[in-house]
Amino acid sequence: MPAHNAYTMKTVPRPDLMAMLEKRFRSNSVVLLLGPRQCGKTTLARQFAAARRAEYFDLESPSDLARLSQPATALEPLRGWVVIDEVQLKPELFALLRVLVDRRPLPARFLLLGSASPDLASHTAESLAGRVALVGMAGFNLSETGVTALRRLWWRGGFPRSFLAASDEESRQWRSDFIQTFLERDLRRFGVQVAPHALRRFWNMVAHHHGQIWNASEIGRSLGEAHTTVKRHLDILCGAFVMRQLPPWFENIGKRQVKSPKVYLRDSGLLHELLGVPAFAALEAHPKIGASWEGFALEEVLRLTGDREADFWNTQGGAELDLLVFANGQRLGFEFKYADAPAVTKSLTIARDDLKLNRAFIVYPGSKSYPLNKWAEAVAIGDLSAKLAQFV
Repeated sequence: MPAHNAYTMKTVPRPDLMAMLEKRFRSNSVVLLLGPRQCGKTTLARQFAAARRAEYFDLESPSDLARLSQPATALEPLRGWVVIDEVQLKPELFALLRVLVDRRPLPARFLLLGSASPDLASHTAESLAGRVALVGMAGFNLSETGVTALRRLWWRGGFPRSFLAASDEESRQWRSDFIQTFLERDLRRFGVQVAPHALRRFWNMVAHHHGQIWNASEIGRSLGEAHTTVKRHLDILCGAFVMRQLPPWFENIGKRQVKSPKVYLRDSGLLHELLGVPAFAALEAHPKIGASWEGFALEEVLRLTGDREADFWNTQGGAELDLLVFANGQRLGFEFKYADAPAVTKSLTIARDDLKLNRAFIVYPGSKSYPLNKWAEAVAIGDLSAKLAQFV
């Protein structure tokens, strides 16, 4: 078998996502599975469909697209389960789906898959409000790969073909190809009319600001573009689920607080490729290793807690908290440290006092978790799920 096909024989079970789909369908007739291109949505959906003998439409397939040339004729007679992949390629379906899911008794349920489309959420909100549940999906996470794969997952990122590649060299080549294809083909197919080279320059620039406070004017000056233009670039990449804006939290505490978001690449493998880091050994000596770890660990936390009530906190005086999460009425604070034995810092103590944290966690790449005091503990990243289970 050729080496470049080695990953095709491997699978990584994703039981939590499958369980989430099943849970959402218990109370909704439509579920929209959202995530970036190549994160494994189709594989998951085909497994879901096979178990239910669902009718499957892939709108990237010319034959399936032809089957839906008369969508009402094709979809109205169907019974049971229906899956529509890359639904944003045919936005006129949303109005029809609203009619189909309002039928009583309900003859069919619909699983919709969507990726890089800034307009997808608005189409869904306008046409299927109150009828659809959203399930977010990214690449593999640590609970799926196992903690023994921590270094590999952090270095390669969670996109299945990058993580499962036969070698680091092939993983890097896949990520390089993905970035080029994503910018030159995928975004244009979804209606984004920005020159690929402009977005590539912007993405490279923002990779060097990963984990930092967003400053549109500074980045615009560096690129020779207006701050409104670079803000539009950021919105495009966030809408395509490859970047994240983490909003700031404001508290009435009599201190000047930062009011701009932080920006992160959501996949650590893409970050390393955009930074031009050739190997994990080079990452260990790279000035962005701390920021890389912060983004990787942050995504692991948000997978468990959700990101609807997640912020960071920073004051002009220098006190900061990497992540503040509100979970079941409690305030949880997170710091992310690439260190062997992290300890409580003065900044974390200030954050605890000012924000009235119920609990604080310092997430690090070690193998053992241990208490730091009555309200804080160092948490090995592999223990996150167990540590947060009582809060989420």
